[in-house]
Parts: sequence; C-alpha cells; structure tokens
Amino acid sequence: MKPRLLIFGYGFIGAAFADATRAGYDIVATARSPEKRSELTAQGLTAIDPTAFAPLAEALENTAGILITPAPDDTGCPAFATLSDFDLSGKWVGYLSTTGVYGDRGGGWVFEDSLLLPTSAEGRRRVLAESQWLSVGAHIFRLPGLYGPGRNVIERLRDGTARRIHKPGHVFSRLHHDDCATALIASLAHPRPGGIYNLCDDEPAPADTVLEYAAALSGLPLPPVIAWDDPTLSGKMLRFYNDNKRVSNARAKAELGWRPQYPTYRDGLSAILASIQTGKKE
Repeated sequence: MKPRLLIFGYGFIGAAFADATRAGYDIVATARSPEKRSELTAQGLTAIDPTAFAPLAEALENTAGILITPAPDDTGCPAFATLSDFDLSGKWVGYLSTTGVYGDRGGGWVFEDSLLLPTSAEGRRRVLAESQWLSVGAHIFRLPGLYGPGRNVIERLRDGTARRIHKPGHVFSRLHHDDCATALIASLAHPRPGGIYNLCDDEPAPADTVLEYAAALSGLPLPPVIAWDDPTLSGKMLRFYNDNKRVSNARAKAELGWRPQYPTYRDGLSAILASIQTGKKE
C-alpha cells in the first residue's frame, strides 16, 4: 500500500506536486466545489471537501505529508484554522508562502533569516500565516513569481495579454513549477520541522527582459513599453513593482541537495516553447 499525501488546496503548484509524486504516493486533494472534485476524481485522485470533517479526518489518519496552498486572509491561513484541530505530529507539513514577506530591498539580496518587512497587506497576511504554521513545526517555502506550461509570458504574448512594463533597476526572482515540486519532494525526503526555504531559480532578472527574451525566442511581436507607474495598471501590478529584491536559494541547495532543472528563465521558457511546438505537456 502506498503512503498518502494530502494536498490542501489543489491549484497550480498542487497539480505539479501531485504529478511528481503520484507514482509513489496515493494523492488526496481538497476542493470546495463538486465540479472540481469530479474533475480531480477523473484524474485518478481522491477528492474531498475541506469542510467535511469525517472525510478530512480519515484522509489525515494515514497521511505521511500535507501540502498547504491556500492564500491567507486577515485572520491567517484558512487551512490552519481547519487542520490545527487535528494531531499533525509525525507528519511532514509544507506551507507555501511568498517572498513578498521580505518587502522592498532596493534590488538587494534576501535570505531566510532576513528581517521580514512586507509592504502590502498580502505580505503581512503571509507573515501571520507563517507564524501559525511554524507553531506546529511546519516547513515554510517562500515562493517568487511562478510559471510553467499554461502560465507563462509566451502564452501571454500569444493571447495578447502580455504587458511590457519597464522600471529602471527593478528585478525579481521566479521559479518553474516543476522545480518547486522537486524542492518539496526533497524536503519530504529530508524533513526539518520548522525549516524555512526560499525556492527560486538562480538568476533574478527584470520582467521586461524576460518578456523580450520570450518574444525573440518565439517570434511573437513585443507589446509597446509601459511605464511602471502608468495609472492604467492594476493595483496588483503596481504592488509588484513596489518591491525590488534578489532572492537567494542557497539554503535549499545546501540542506536539501536540490538543484533547479531550469536555473534561469531562458531554460524554462525554451522548454515551454518546445512543449507548445510539439503539442505535448512539458
């Protein structure tokens, strides 16, 4: 009988984690809507309602690991409010946070022991959620901008939604979703309760530089340049450009033996374009 993993909140990274682990584990995933649960069942997963106590208790009884993905609100992580009533001792618990907890560093480097200085309400909520999960010995993974098949700048160039925004000196870190999954698996194999890890690739870069590379690689036209403080930009986009930092992944490499398969955006986008051209999932 395979060991079991519970993915609490089945989204972009939850799907990548499930794909990477389903050969060795039985996967249980939560979904609130019956339609989503039916979709997950059709994919060979066991789908449960996160608000249904009995199925959740049964899923947790023999679960080796739990991945927590929902975004927090002003009271913290909604999954913590649900799962903290259960005995999680002896189980690997991974909480997906963001590098937004570090705030703006003027392009400087941040490490896991850097002071947390979030500049947004979203970042402050993440700090609260991290403290909740650390209180029960969870592993914290701080993620930057995520991309992968179906969610990347090449797709946005193709469908006309790409925005070419320029802010002098601005950089950010990113991570291919498959590399996120392999880092989580490495932690599952080498648990350190209470451990905090930055997960990102090796090359922070400006967003418009990444977009320009994607256009040259794919042969798609570049959209016009937009100033980063253009009043037509969304509040979410403006918040993104308020924070400027480089994120170090040295601890994850040293402690987990993890290395990203796509160490730069060039590697990741090249693989994504190849998958698009062949019509196959990467």
